[in-house]
Amino acid sequence: MRALAWVFLLAGIAGTTAYVVRGLTSDHDTPWLNGLLSVPLVTVIVVPVMFSIARLTKGVSLSGGVHRTFRGAPLGIGRVTGVARTSLSVSDQPLMEIELEVDTPEGHTFRGRTRQVVDITELGAVRIGTTLPVRYLPDGRVTLATDAAPHEVQAAFDRVQLAKGLITPRQLHIAEHGTDAHAVVLSLVPTGEVRHDRSVVDLTLRVTRPDRTMFDLTRQRALPPSVIPQLQPGAVVRVRYLPHDESEVTVLTRLKP
Repeated sequence: MRALAWVFLLAGIAGTTAYVVRGLTSDHDTPWLNGLLSVPLVTVIVVPVMFSIARLTKGVSLSGGVHRTFRGAPLGIGRVTGVARTSLSVSDQPLMEIELEVDTPEGHTFRGRTRQVVDITELGAVRIGTTLPVRYLPDGRVTLATDAAPHEVQAAFDRVQLAKGLITPRQLHIAEHGTDAHAVVLSLVPTGEVRHDRSVVDLTLRVTRPDRTMFDLTRQRALPPSVIPQLQPGAVVRVRYLPHDESEVTVLTRLKP
């Protein structure tokens, strides 16, 4: 499958760095607690391949590509705000009109719409709230990015998150260049606070380094609802960190549609 669609749902945002992103916000955390350094924990979210756009658009003449008008056009991240079936179909597959709110890597947001033939078995994947990669033109025209490779989609998503202030350049650097490791969730304790439609929790991880030694991190973070089930105590998660600075860790979790 050459073209991949990345589907993810984030509460309160149009989408939440390269093959990794999706970030926990770092809202005004106090660096010291009871005289001890509260080690920063930066969590980012890996966007999984939920379905293939090539399959989603099966039967379309695009053959996994886009119309020549959109070839080379920049990538953005679109959140579906409306979807309706038209009276037309191609090879018995419905032509859908999809309305999107598109975020660009430059930090702009605009509304667009596109018509796309969608395989009838995949209609559930294109619904209000779903987020999809798109290519867009200066005049606001958009199309689903059926030709985009995973690393291109991830890079666009990362830059959108950076532009929206949901991750920092340092968080992105760790996600892109950090050392892979695994961690066990020791605790996830809700504080009762809500920030930007996200639940604020105290999250504690025990990270196992490649040499099998360990270190613990505790940090207060605002989590999107889709991530919380994956961070329950006892869960094993993939992480990334910088060996020379273990004060921040990225946590790789899957965003569910």
